[in-house]
Amino acid sequence: MAHRHLLRSIVMQSLFEWDFMNYPVIDVESIVRRNVAEFAPSVANVSFLLDLVRGVIGKKDKLDAIIEKAAPDWPIDKISIVDRNVLRIGLYELLFGDKNEVPPKVAINEAIEIAKSFGGESSGRFVNGVLGAVYKELGEPGKNDTRKDKKNALYEQMPVEKLGGAIVYARNGEDVYLAFVHDIFGHWTLSKGKLESGEDVKDGTKREIKEELGIDIEIKEELGTNEYIANDPGTAVGKKRKQVNYFLGEARFQDLTLGSSGGLDDAKWFRLADIVNLNIYDDILPIVTKGINILLKNNVAQITNAHK
Repeated sequence: MAHRHLLRSIVMQSLFEWDFMNYPVIDVESIVRRNVAEFAPSVANVSFLLDLVRGVIGKKDKLDAIIEKAAPDWPIDKISIVDRNVLRIGLYELLFGDKNEVPPKVAINEAIEIAKSFGGESSGRFVNGVLGAVYKELGEPGKNDTRKDKKNALYEQMPVEKLGGAIVYARNGEDVYLAFVHDIFGHWTLSKGKLESGEDVKDGTKREIKEELGIDIEIKEELGTNEYIANDPGTAVGKKRKQVNYFLGEARFQDLTLGSSGGLDDAKWFRLADIVNLNIYDDILPIVTKGINILLKNNVAQITNAHK
């Protein structure tokens, strides 16, 4: 795909000029067209370049926030102009691009090669590290693209990681609130974490909730399990199965303090009535629905008993 590599290089050069000169957003497309005329005049259809540039510019704030999460020691304005624009391009294709057209590893490798060509001595390693950190978190947004097949030998070979999670709820006056965490891919999801070897699943879940949300919970009942496949370049097969045991846990209604868990950028309480408007992963909706139904049933029972 040397043709696409050249076009991505032109996109990077155009974004570099726009960023360096602090031009208005409206000037980006004219910069692209000028660079195409100079460096790739034989390209008749510039839609790929323009779509990529528009996508990067449109998602720039979100992309920059992800970069700073993945490289916490490097504020976006401290990263070299070449490196940060290479990262913006690579992240956009990795997270928002058509994965059938540009698979994740292609997006990463292309970004690394462009960084090596235009950046400094360590640019390739830096871009690889940042995109690799994000790639490890792609198990959730990508899990619906991979169907589990328990007869598949590759599936059986995947290492299994045990996690504990919870629908955390609290009462504030007459309202019931649920605590959700927000990940860098734009989804509100349930708090969860990796269990330690030999750790009791309920004790481990309470520990993880405390570390991630800064609150103590009392586990009320078990809600069920969920399993998804996550990318893990550190394993022999490149993927692992994450098995999560979910519980319903009650807490005091207090400020949430987001821990240092990778891939998260916010934690908030939501009233039950507001949950329907959240962007939630499809595979945890049954767990959330089950927990809400239990809470509604308990609430009806409490109201009924109070009026007897």
